[in-house]
Amino acid sequence: MLSRVANSLYWMSRYIERAENTARIVDVNLQLLLDSRHLNDEQLTAYWMPILQATGDDESFLKLHPHATGQAVTEYLVFELENGNSILTSVTQARENARMVRDQITVEMWEELNRLYLFLRSPKARETWEDSPFEFLQQIKASSLHLVGIIYATVVHNEGWHFMQTGKFIERADQTTRILDVRHTTVPTKGLPTKVSQTDALEWSAVLRSCSAWDAYKDIHGGDVTPVKVAEFLLLSDSFPRSVRFCVEELDRSLHDISGIPSRRFSNDAEKLSGRLLAELEFGTIEEIFAHGLHDYIDLLQIKLGNIGASLFNAYIFQPFINMEDEILVQQEFQQQQ
Repeated sequence: MLSRVANSLYWMSRYIERAENTARIVDVNLQLLLDSRHLNDEQLTAYWMPILQATGDDESFLKLHPHATGQAVTEYLVFELENGNSILTSVTQARENARMVRDQITVEMWEELNRLYLFLRSPKARETWEDSPFEFLQQIKASSLHLVGIIYATVVHNEGWHFMQTGKFIERADQTTRILDVRHTTVPTKGLPTKVSQTDALEWSAVLRSCSAWDAYKDIHGGDVTPVKVAEFLLLSDSFPRSVRFCVEELDRSLHDISGIPSRRFSNDAEKLSGRLLAELEFGTIEEIFAHGLHDYIDLLQIKLGNIGASLFNAYIFQPFINMEDEILVQQEFQQQQ
């Protein structure tokens, strides 16, 4: 497979996942604010800034907007083209990458992605947003999930499909950590929280809903919502599809399917780093995470996921120019060794 094709498939999948997760964050925060109508402007700013900080957009946002009002933040996260992580920008970039590898994807996939793009660029998107942000964001999430299903059901599970899987699971793991990090200020810097107020429980329930984890969490823990149990579920669960551990396990599997190397071995840095991170998640405990500090641990997780992505690029996408004379000498030495 050409490196540029692998790169486009990888980033197309990442941008689809990013658009969905941004919609999740905005949706749940808007729903949560329905129970907090008494907040003043200063409190609302303090409420919205963690969302921007979690997505890494706080500095770029403040260059365009003096205050983090609900209207300014949602506009920035949904429609702002200058924001590289907005829903509109993410879908636009996903479509552009899909267009570049049109022969590698199915008709059904292209049509759904193109439909979502045209909807976001149409006046109807603005009308739907103004009438009902909830309905608008539901459409984004539904379309993203539809695309995930189409990819799984219609695309041949070959090398290209595995590059899409790596993009999806790196992005999903990263976004889960960012959603979880939104409420890190409600827990101690280091150590387990001792008390959980009703407000804290409500906000951590919102974190679960952001990840569509509420029903799955209730099956295990019932209605007992605590920061420790929520963090453990979203970081260390081996069965919930949006947990970091589950995503890293799927990422590691796809990386080995691409190279053909058996699991628990590695042929490049991407496989080495993913295997190492998976082992840390498999044998780590939530007590160790809180002892280290939830926010610091999440920051470290995001760095490790970024390093895996960079190593994947170096292994498969970036191909340095090869001097033919040197290449011939290498091949001759290789043949002599056989």
